[in-house]
Amino acid sequence: MTKFNSKAFEPLDAEEKALMESIEGEEWQSVENIEQEKDKALEAAQATLKKDRRINLRLTEKDYYQIQIKAIEEGVPYQTLIASLVHKYLNGSLVSQE
Repeated sequence: MTKFNSKAFEPLDAEEKALMESIEGEEWQSVENIEQEKDKALEAAQATLKKDRRINLRLTEKDYYQIQIKAIEEGVPYQTLIASLVHKYLNGSLVSQE
């Protein structure tokens, strides 16, 4: 792999620096069939985003309005925000801001 000229490109943060170092350290390997790997990744992404179940949910009026306000702040529909919260909770990635 081509090494980066460190003077020409400074990493933005620690994560980017670690990524650059792993590339420079030749920790990455080319795959045999790139098109097949792309297809697999695309299929996995589509399966992740597929929403095929509906639910009815009762909220207090206060919670309903607060979730709508938060959705507007985030720039997403409130149903999408609720689905995202449920998904993050189930995957253990919902973090408390305490």
